[in-house]
Amino acid sequence: MAATPPKPSAAPRRKASRHRGEGQWAVGHFTPLNGNEQFKKDDDGLNVRTRIETIYSKTGFDSIDPNDLRGRMRWWGLYTQRKPGIDGGKTAILEPEELDDEYFMLRVRIDGGRLTTEQLRVIGEISQEFARGTADITDRQNVQYHWIRIEDVPEIWNRLEAVGLSTTEACGDTPRVILGSPVAGIAADEIIDGTPALEEIHRRIIGNKEFSNLPRKFKSAISGSPLLDVAHEINDVAFVGVNHPEHGPGFDVWVGGGLSTNPKIGQRLGAWVPLDEVPDVYEGVISIFRDYGYRRLRTRARLKFLLADWGVEKFRQVLEDEYLKRKLIDGPAPAQPVERWRDHVGVHRQKDGRFYVGFAPRVGRVDGTTLTKIAELAEAHGSGRLRTTVEQKMIVLDVEESKVESLVEGLEALDLTVKPSPFRRGTMACTGIEFCKLAIVETKARGASLIDELERRIPDFDEPITININGCPNACARIQVADIGLKGQLVLNDQGEQVEGFQVHLGGALGLEAGFGRKVRGLKVTSDELPDYVERVLKRFQEEREDGERFATWAARASEESLS
Repeated sequence: MAATPPKPSAAPRRKASRHRGEGQWAVGHFTPLNGNEQFKKDDDGLNVRTRIETIYSKTGFDSIDPNDLRGRMRWWGLYTQRKPGIDGGKTAILEPEELDDEYFMLRVRIDGGRLTTEQLRVIGEISQEFARGTADITDRQNVQYHWIRIEDVPEIWNRLEAVGLSTTEACGDTPRVILGSPVAGIAADEIIDGTPALEEIHRRIIGNKEFSNLPRKFKSAISGSPLLDVAHEINDVAFVGVNHPEHGPGFDVWVGGGLSTNPKIGQRLGAWVPLDEVPDVYEGVISIFRDYGYRRLRTRARLKFLLADWGVEKFRQVLEDEYLKRKLIDGPAPAQPVERWRDHVGVHRQKDGRFYVGFAPRVGRVDGTTLTKIAELAEAHGSGRLRTTVEQKMIVLDVEESKVESLVEGLEALDLTVKPSPFRRGTMACTGIEFCKLAIVETKARGASLIDELERRIPDFDEPITININGCPNACARIQVADIGLKGQLVLNDQGEQVEGFQVHLGGALGLEAGFGRKVRGLKVTSDELPDYVERVLKRFQEEREDGERFATWAARASEESLS
């Protein structure tokens, strides 16, 4: 007996719809699938500069189109900053216009961290005149201002560009600043100088409308230092100096790194690239991201998600077959770094016999007056070049041996120590609730006070230790790869009150043993309890560690009781 087909009412019928995929351009999905993709299609973010210069700077904050204000202006380094007085509990529930202050954060793009003393002086002068003295050094080698008025932006651009600086694509769904070794071209132990490749990438890509509409931000790094000093593991693409047994010095290629709420360690393509081919490979990787990157959901719009779905083998094949039109040479992985610190702090001999001097501000927080004084101090000691680092530090280059001691004394007088404690050297903090609309807790002042407390409480602690403090889950301060990573959130204190505090990550690391920190179940500390907690866990590390054991290794094997 034949089966009786079900009646139409036996099961609900689904409405037919056209599959729109993930918004990948390379497979024909060009229709914008969210508001961000729509405003980018409506007008390239780079075009907003003309409106800023000719309209908004003359008619004021209230005249700015919302899609420019919270979208396209990021293509020129501008974010609205947080309105004062809004506590962290309201971060996720208020509308953007309720969080917006009528002032901006402005990010100065500093590729490779490379600065002249003239450029640093101008950065300092702009800070004093237009930014209420603010000028934070970031962990991506940039400088960030706050309190910027839209009326002043054209003049700020004029002054920056007069000395060869810019804010072009410092934010937005763009190729962000290219990280570079801060001692490129000068370090005695350098494998290869990546500066020519960095400069060619900048010339080809930055401000080029072929690459100004990416699915989301694109982060990159180039370093030929054996210290692996640009956090290559957490960039979308990174080029790491290696020696090929047949072809000599070149670069190992990494792709798909990134943190935020879905952290991924980058993966090696297994390819060796000579210096003059680095820009081509960079262009190929960013083109894959532009063409195949996911544009439907912002939470899946980074390169790391495409790589996770494709795998390294397919990614390399697409790069070679569709973009480079040739095969890449297989190559070796980078060697294990011999130094635990990768920030270049201290006094070091250059390959030309002169010295570079690295120093540590507190959690990247400086001010315009201090930056101007640093420029003057460097010039007074015969230097015309400085560098910022990915650890929120700064370096003076090209100092004659006879002038090193005097320079160190001058820096110390500015509270910029060349011989910092492990706590000052290893503590980083993001912008935090003071200015950031995404933040839940305060970070900069908290980090500075934590340094002071730990120096007082554990003066004999002499192990390298990284303590990274973030105001929200987005990991701008790289919490997952710190020895002690602190993710800002609201927690309950002993009285049952909701207060600022942190979820704790322990034992993260960068380097060839890169990995993410361990989260102990239920381990959260209030901001007030933070010094007590960090002191306690570091003293347990001192008591329980084996000979030569790193904190991250100990944290991976320690009991939950020891980590609580």
